[in-house]
Amino acid sequence: MTWRSAVSSGPTPAALSLRDYGPSRGSHAHDHFQVLVALQGVLALEVEGRGRRLAAGQGFVVAPGDRHDFEAEAGASRCLVLDTRDAAWTPHAGRAAEGPRAAALAHYLGLCLAQPQPAALALAQAPWLLCEAWTAPPSRRLRGRPIDWAALSAWAAAHWQGPLGVEDLAARACLSPSQFAQRCRDEQGLSPLAWLRALRLAQARHLRAQGLAVAETARRTGYRSPSALTAALRRDGGWRT
Repeated sequence: MTWRSAVSSGPTPAALSLRDYGPSRGSHAHDHFQVLVALQGVLALEVEGRGRRLAAGQGFVVAPGDRHDFEAEAGASRCLVLDTRDAAWTPHAGRAAEGPRAAALAHYLGLCLAQPQPAALALAQAPWLLCEAWTAPPSRRLRGRPIDWAALSAWAAAHWQGPLGVEDLAARACLSPSQFAQRCRDEQGLSPLAWLRALRLAQARHLRAQGLAVAETARRTGYRSPSALTAALRRDGGWRT
């Protein structure tokens, strides 16, 4: 196993290194956290008798005192390794990295360490940045009451004969038109009118597949004429009438 390293100074010193792993050298333990992110190859890792594999971009935090062993699969594995006593890593002990941020940062830090003159500022800040990147940021929470899209779809299907617009859908969902429009784009990936159009076409296809005549299908789904329904179906995907 070979490596080159950089040491950060500050209230909680840490050593960052780029290491190449090969065959197992036996299990061991140490009194600090060891943070690993695989950059190349696959590293087989056993911690306290439990095994896992780290492929490129995946990471894991070994807790102080945990006996562990490493072995590269298929020859060799290169990893970014952080040895630190910083208590900020305590919540991450025994856990894998979440999300892509830690992998992207580790890749950059690995490139820095591989240079003849590593970027001093990046490496000095690396331990804190890596800890911050270990957990994925919380997903954006949607504001307001949840929309029961299935119930709203059923309500719309029962009202095709009358005019239906964004205001009608928003009122049914107990939201303002602008709020409903944003929620529809966020949760369904479509504007309200596009969502309504797709819903109407889906019902029309279902009725036609059951053998219902074009004229009756058009009447039930609110199209102004059979020819309007036929044109809509053809535009949407070459439906043969």
